[in-house]
Amino acid sequence: MDAPLPDRPRKGRGAVSNRAGRFEPRASEPVDDGWLVEDLPPLRTTVTRDASKTIIARNTSPDVPFDRSINPYRGCEHGCVYCFARPTHAFLGLSPGLDFESRLFYKPDAARLLEEALHAPGYTCRVMAMGTNTDPYQPIEREHRITRSILQVLSECDHPVGIVTKSGLVVRDIDILAPMAARGLAMVCVSVTTLDRGLARLLEPRAPTPARRIETIRRLADAGIPTGVMAAPTIPGLTDHEMEDILAAARDAGAETASYVLLRLPLEIADLFTEWLQTHRPDRASRVLGLMREAHGGRVYESAYGRRMRGRGPYAEMLAGRFEAACRRLGLAGARPELDTGSFKRPLRRGNQLALF
Repeated sequence: MDAPLPDRPRKGRGAVSNRAGRFEPRASEPVDDGWLVEDLPPLRTTVTRDASKTIIARNTSPDVPFDRSINPYRGCEHGCVYCFARPTHAFLGLSPGLDFESRLFYKPDAARLLEEALHAPGYTCRVMAMGTNTDPYQPIEREHRITRSILQVLSECDHPVGIVTKSGLVVRDIDILAPMAARGLAMVCVSVTTLDRGLARLLEPRAPTPARRIETIRRLADAGIPTGVMAAPTIPGLTDHEMEDILAAARDAGAETASYVLLRLPLEIADLFTEWLQTHRPDRASRVLGLMREAHGGRVYESAYGRRMRGRGPYAEMLAGRFEAACRRLGLAGARPELDTGSFKRPLRRGNQLALF
């Protein structure tokens, strides 16, 4: 009988394996048939059209400050191994592992669908969130420009937007975001997980370097766009010691607000992240997972509102205390700016001549 082959990391990819998603009736396992190839071929990225009929996702979670969001893409080429959006690929019959970062989907009709949604008689304006699932400025945005088309619609309607991203590509859209910010309609939060470039290359292999993200904060702030930093995720025993340094670097670059989220390991992510630890940081694996269990009542993750983002117990309380003290010291303890929801105007339907009078 052929012996099972251990999964091996691929250059430029975050996940180590590509195990089947939780809904699949069967799983496969590679075996050694005597023809083992020493160097795995590059895993190429494919991009497929997504035929979604709606574009605004709704939520009622008390853990987040928004009730609606837009995700221009499914999957994310940044390849962050800890990404809490990975399990969504299982709904497509794909793996939350390597498939999530290499088999991507784009929504070419996003701007049109958004116009239709905003024009609906019952639509009530609230802040639209972007970057809540996958990054709206991941590399394929350079070609497809879907995020930019969405911002153009929101700007024309005076609709407020809050963006979370790791990417320096967001500065491309300063020409839209700066005028929106001047009208109280836009803010951006940049996610910084670590300042260690080597660690970032393994955790987030295709995301911009930490230095590039800090520079992105600077450029956004210099353009007059309210900008915050997310020290997220904070990984116990791996990146938690950097919290104060991340906040200080972001403040010095112009960040006005800050937040953090404790590492989340729901569903398939627990196994994917454990594989990553055992492959890249085996000396830290037991420490990291032990602290995660301490913060979640003996498990590596709790899905309950109020606990999934911050955890509980002595370690979680210590982390929260450090964050609050650092924000007070650095002047980052203020509330996020309130964006204007009262100036919203519905988009004109194409060919609506009566709107001219």
